[in-house]
Amino acid sequence: MAVRPMLAGHYTYIPGVMQYSAGVAAMSGYRIERVRFTDPVALDDGFSCIARHLEAIGRPRAAFCACELRSPGQFSEAGFTAFNAAYAEVLRGWGIMHGDDNPVARANVCPDAGAPATPSFHAFCYTVPDAAAVPSFVIAGSGEAPEGQGDYASVTVRLGDTSPDGLHEKARFVLGEMERRMAHFDAGWADVTATQLYTVHDAYPLMAAEMAARGALRHGLTWHLHRPPVTGLDFEMDCRRVFVELVQPV
Repeated sequence: MAVRPMLAGHYTYIPGVMQYSAGVAAMSGYRIERVRFTDPVALDDGFSCIARHLEAIGRPRAAFCACELRSPGQFSEAGFTAFNAAYAEVLRGWGIMHGDDNPVARANVCPDAGAPATPSFHAFCYTVPDAAAVPSFVIAGSGEAPEGQGDYASVTVRLGDTSPDGLHEKARFVLGEMERRMAHFDAGWADVTATQLYTVHDAYPLMAAEMAARGALRHGLTWHLHRPPVTGLDFEMDCRRVFVELVQPV
């Protein structure tokens, strides 16, 4: 599937499912920047913070292109659907999302300790003009289930199997999905500046056997003791090529 332009935001995106695109890349003459909050910011307040930040730097709301969310715990299928519907309505109100075509990349994971009381923003990304910019992109989070192919339980890789062999197969699927998405931007692990892993299971044996062998650990790995957003998923990753990253106090 070809990438699509988000002209008002000055980026392209990989079409995905209603809740998020599979990844975004800045258009020529622009770069992606990332802001991480020092503490999670509840969803409505987070959207307000993002709007104020974009206004302060002279960028339209349409420049908002990716985000990282933190949720109190894993959702049921029905609960995830309800959450995504409310989240999408804000993007429609901002003129970013039309119908079910969502250009914004996203990760939404659940901390195993210190989780927020409500779904919250951890970080967000946006585009800014930069005539000398090198290509930048953000790949959305993916767990061990193909998106848009039915309910998660019926398509999850090795559902409920957190044995070493099960985790290796889950990791191979997720790494392959990262690579598939990066290929849309003619990119690979050598281009990535940061890689994040979300699992509460022992990932150390997977690092050499699955990740390092593919070149996915070139710049190390940020391993969060978090779970993917939907019950039954155990292993999620995202990655990015972003050269300007800021931290915003809350």
